Amino acid sequence: GAGGTMAALGSDSWWKKTLYLTGGALLAAAAYLLHELLAIRKEQELDSKDAIILHQFSRPKNGVPSLSPFCLKMETYLRMADLPYQNYFDGKLSPQGKMPWIEYNHKKVSGTEFIIDFLEEKLGVNLNKHLGPHERAVSRAVTKMVEEHLYWTLAYCQWVENLHETQKMVSLFGPFSDVLKWILCHLTKGIVKREMYGHGIGRFSEEEMYTLMEKDMRTLAGLLGDKKYIMGPNISTVDATVFGHLAQAMWTLPGTRPERLIKGELINLAMYCERIRRKFWPEWHHDDDNTLYESEESSEASKTYSPLQDFSFYSRTETFDEEGNSISQTPDTDYTGHSLFDSDVDMDDYRDHEQCK
Repeated sequence: GAGGTMAALGSDSWWKKTLYLTGGALLAAAAYLLHELLAIRKEQELDSKDAIILHQFSRPKNGVPSLSPFCLKMETYLRMADLPYQNYFDGKLSPQGKMPWIEYNHKKVSGTEFIIDFLEEKLGVNLNKHLGPHERAVSRAVTKMVEEHLYWTLAYCQWVENLHETQKMVSLFGPFSDVLKWILCHLTKGIVKREMYGHGIGRFSEEEMYTLMEKDMRTLAGLLGDKKYIMGPNISTVDATVFGHLAQAMWTLPGTRPERLIKGELINLAMYCERIRRKFWPEWHHDDDNTLYESEESSEASKTYSPLQDFSFYSRTETFDEEGNSISQTPDTDYTGHSLFDSDVDMDDYRDHEQCK
C-alpha cells in the first residue's frame, strides 16, 4: 500500500522523490494542455449536406469576431456573398494544418482562396462579376500584397511586440486557462518569429518592418481614396481580404503604430473598416460606437457588448424570429428603417471637420 510506496521512496535520492511526486502533476497538466491546444474532443458527426460549416478559432474576449485575419476574411466573405453558414469553434485544423477551412457536402476545403473558388463553382456566387479583366488583376495583386506581406508585419505587432495586450483578448476556459493562455501566446510568438525569419521579412529590424507595414497601408489608403470600397462603389472579394487585415489594426492593436496610422493619417481606411463592420457585422459593437445598433435609453449598455452570436445559420438578408417568421429589418437599416450606408460621409466634409477641431 501507501506505506510500501513511501518505504520504496525512502531509499531514493531527494531528486527522485521530487520527480516522482511532481511527475504525475506535470503529466496531468501536459495532458490537459494537449487536450486544450489540440481540442481533442469526441468526434461529432457533421451533417454538411448543402450546409457550409466554417471551422475557425474561438471568438476573442474583446468583441472582435477573430484575431485571425484569414478567419475574419472568410466569415466576412460568407456574409458579403449572403451564404448561410454554421460556425464550428472546435480548434481542429484542416488536413493541411490550416485555419479556417470549410466542409460542404462532406468535402473539406482549406485555404481561403481555394474555399472562395470552390463556393463560386458550387453555388454560383461571384462578388467580382462587375469587375473587368484589369480590375480583377489589380484585385489579385492587392490581395497578395495584403496576405503575403502586410499580414506578417501585423502578425509581428500582434504576437510579438503587443503580445501582452493580445493575451488579454484570447479566450480560453478551464481550471488552468491563464497558464494555458500564457503558454499558447508564447508558443504563437515563437512560431511567428520563426516563420517571419523563414519568409525573409523577419530578418529586418523592427523599425524596418514597420516602414514596410506603413508603405503597405499607405498603398491601400491611396488605392481606396474617397471610394466606398477598394474597387469602386460595389463590394468585391478583395474587400473581405483587406477588411480582415485592417480590422486587426483598428480593433485589436491598442496604442500601436498600425492603430495610430489607421485612426490618424489614413482615416479613410478607418472609415472603410467602419462601413464594412456596420453593414456586415451589425451585432459587433465596439466601445467607440455611437450606439447606432443599441436603443438610445440604454446608456449603460453602450459601454458593454454581448458576445457575438454563434449563428447556427447566418443569413444577412433574411433573419427569423423564434416562431420562424421572417423579419424584414436587415443589418443595412437602422431603427428608423433608413439605410446607414447609401450616403456615406463625404471625405472632403470629413477633412474640413477634422481641421476645425
